[in-house]
Amino acid sequence: MMNKVDARDPKDVVGEEWWDWAQLTPQERFIQMDILWNDCLLLGMNLDAEPDTQSPFYDSNERCWIFPNAESGLRVLRRAPD
Repeated sequence: MMNKVDARDPKDVVGEEWWDWAQLTPQERFIQMDILWNDCLLLGMNLDAEPDTQSPFYDSNERCWIFPNAESGLRVLRRAPD
């Protein structure tokens, strides 16, 4: 007996959140990722990878800050004129 092919909507397969991304070409995705990385840098985020605690080179004494400019990770980007 032949199995019936699942005729679900592709949007249901990838989900609402990923649908727009799935529709982009690789070139468009590259451009969008560049925009996202630049936004992260403007917010003061560090783009270094998280430390690998399973690595033999992992040093638990080394400080790693995701937000190097402030411990809380927050800073004022724009102030209202006085």
